[in-house]
Amino acid sequence: MAIKSPCIDLCKFDGKTGFCHGCLRTREECREWRKMKDYRRHQILQDMERRKDKLSKKVKP
Repeated sequence: MAIKSPCIDLCKFDGKTGFCHGCLRTREECREWRKMKDYRRHQILQDMERRKDKLSKKVKP
């Protein structure tokens, strides 16, 4: 069974990290999601916490 996209329709990409503020994927990952194998999707989803931390650290003063 295919893994559902983490998109929440809040598509705003960070200029420094390249991650979407809504789903934490890069533009390329968003574009390629439907073509990806499930193992790659799992890798991206497992990396979400690290990406979230990276975005939050960028925002802090």
